[in-house]
Amino acid sequence: MIRVTLVGIFLNFLLDHNQQAQAAGSFIGTNGVHFVLNGNPFFANGFNAYWLMNMASDPSQRNKVSIAFKEASINGLTLARTWAFNDGGSNALQYSPGSYNEQMFKGLDFVISEARRYGMKLILSFVNNYDDFGGKKQYVQWARNQGESIGSDDEFFTNNVVKGYYKNHVKTLLTRHNTLTGVAYKDDPTIFAWELMNEPRCLSDMSGKTLQAWITEMAAHVKSIDRNHLLEAGLEGFYGPSTPSELQINPAGFQVGTDFIANNQISGIDFATLHSYPDQWIANSSDQSQLQFLNNWLDAHIKDASNILHKPLLVTEFGKSWKDPGYSRSKRDALFRTVYSKVYFSARTGGAAAGSLFWQLLVEGLDSLKDGYEIVLNETKVRIISRPCQQLWHFVKLLAKKRKHCEARQRKGHVKACSGW
Repeated sequence: MIRVTLVGIFLNFLLDHNQQAQAAGSFIGTNGVHFVLNGNPFFANGFNAYWLMNMASDPSQRNKVSIAFKEASINGLTLARTWAFNDGGSNALQYSPGSYNEQMFKGLDFVISEARRYGMKLILSFVNNYDDFGGKKQYVQWARNQGESIGSDDEFFTNNVVKGYYKNHVKTLLTRHNTLTGVAYKDDPTIFAWELMNEPRCLSDMSGKTLQAWITEMAAHVKSIDRNHLLEAGLEGFYGPSTPSELQINPAGFQVGTDFIANNQISGIDFATLHSYPDQWIANSSDQSQLQFLNNWLDAHIKDASNILHKPLLVTEFGKSWKDPGYSRSKRDALFRTVYSKVYFSARTGGAAAGSLFWQLLVEGLDSLKDGYEIVLNETKVRIISRPCQQLWHFVKLLAKKRKHCEARQRKGHVKACSGW
């Protein structure tokens, strides 16, 4: 169980964070390679919990969403990434193009309102690259049902009918008025950012041109409706043809039609994202080799986000599965420490890394969702998660204090301007 002393350590943190996150007009913005909130730098460690909307749509299970946010807040986590899609199939949000299950939508309303209650920010993803929860395959099948002649599921990115379905889903989400708060999603600062797709891949076009065109078009569409929120593409971070010298950084066999540099240079994309699963990508290598890969993977992307993209970077998925041969908690913790330490060092030195989100957070009673990567906070020794959150919080408080001091000196005419952090 979570120790009482840990709750005490974070009590002041939670009060400060809740006041900050709920301040009027507190949308997250960017300033160069940094996120900003009310003029102050914003860093965030967080978690993935794709199941939130589905669970919240069932009143008898809804309390699990509240427990997840509460436990996350106690441990200093401030950002959650989850699905704003479930296309076709059972418990669908969108059961056919443009037709929605209101009960499921009310589940998403609840997720957003509870996130606000616990001082959390949300990244909401529009669609899946994979078949789970429908994904691009479902969109393509819907178009086929209407007589479209479509071969590959990758025509999700090029077929005009399919693109029309996707654009309509985006518009429906952005203009949705939350039935619990009355606030339109596009006007709700609880939402940190939108994500175009979870892990987009286009194996039929390794040049990257297909995804480049799709991201460009869809980013413009989102921004035409919602200028308040940040937007990211959902990329895993694989390098592409625009930087041939960096293809060697990719794990072998992982050119998937994306291009970390070119895709994130699109003007409508506000920040870069990175996923990391050495236990999957180089599964036959030693734990030491996997950690070395992770170090190089993080270093390269933080450097490129800082020096080439000039945009913030979030590590939006990482983890290590207990199903891996030779797994131990110490090996998992070593991976977590590597990610958290890279983010913290980048923050301290003015780099682009601004936070990380582990895969995935569960709460008690969700055994059927266990995939090997799950973290159940009240069953786990959580210092490996809580301590990095506390470090980031103290760092942000220090920067805010320095900024306030500088602005006071500026008002007295002692300095002309306050630049940087």
